[in-house]
Amino acid sequence: MASPSSFSFSAPDGTELAYRVRGEGSPLVALPGGPTDSAYLGDLGGLSRYRRLIMPDLRGTGGSATPRDPASYRCDRMVADVEALRAHLGLDRMDLLAHCAGANLAVLYASCHPERVERLTLDTPSVAAVGLTISGGLRLETVRARAAEPWFPAAYAALEAITQGRATAASWEAITPFSYGRWDEAARAHQAAADERSNPGVMAAYGAEGAYDPPAARAALARLTAPVRLLAGEVDPGAPPATVAAYAALFPDAELVIQPGAGHFPWLDDPDRFVVSVCPQEFNPADAYNASPFSGD
Repeated sequence: MASPSSFSFSAPDGTELAYRVRGEGSPLVALPGGPTDSAYLGDLGGLSRYRRLIMPDLRGTGGSATPRDPASYRCDRMVADVEALRAHLGLDRMDLLAHCAGANLAVLYASCHPERVERLTLDTPSVAAVGLTISGGLRLETVRARAAEPWFPAAYAALEAITQGRATAASWEAITPFSYGRWDEAARAHQAAADERSNPGVMAAYGAEGAYDPPAARAALARLTAPVRLLAGEVDPGAPPATVAAYAALFPDAELVIQPGAGHFPWLDDPDRFVVSVCPQEFNPADAYNASPFSGD
């Protein structure tokens, strides 16, 4: 896997923001979750063989600068950063992918700039921006398929404690295996690297009061004309398939894809299936669409 090239651009408030470019082909802007820097996305399971991945580090993370105003970490405030990236890249319309909490930013962007979205892909999305809720019972039901795993009893007990309001720091650590379809050395290394890249200050401010207006977001998304694809991991308690299905129903033109055996990072669990799920048009010309050309660094 070739190393990505790194570039930067200026946000409207003057904050210098970094982004990585990997691969060739038509551009796909990939917003990370967390919020954190984009390094954990890697090459999205080999997607860079088919698309030119443009992966920004959100402000205050990775190679991006720390803003003067900490309130600008709020998700709705970052919409201007995404629009500045689009303008910097010279794209008229963007093919936009977002993972986890990045989905909140992506749908707020699509709500504010629907004419700039060519296609939207939400991968194991957070549902905060649209006001959906995930019950503790649904989370527990989603993970029971993994009962044969040796770590399951401790992880399940910890998830029960979390859903019942009895969580400790150890509880959150114990449920980590549920995020991955395979809890192996590669998954452990991925999780350890993610922990090192986290910025608690950004995470706390991202969803602060005022960040989301679910009724307004739902109304805007109901008018979105761009095609939307939502991906769910079959055993992901963070974004259970039933919840992602409810999310898909908020759009007029949406497709739900459930990846068998996958957790919260489906490109790690089955890279080939993930790539086909994200970009079926690369393998099925009948589903092709015209993406805007990438025109600069």
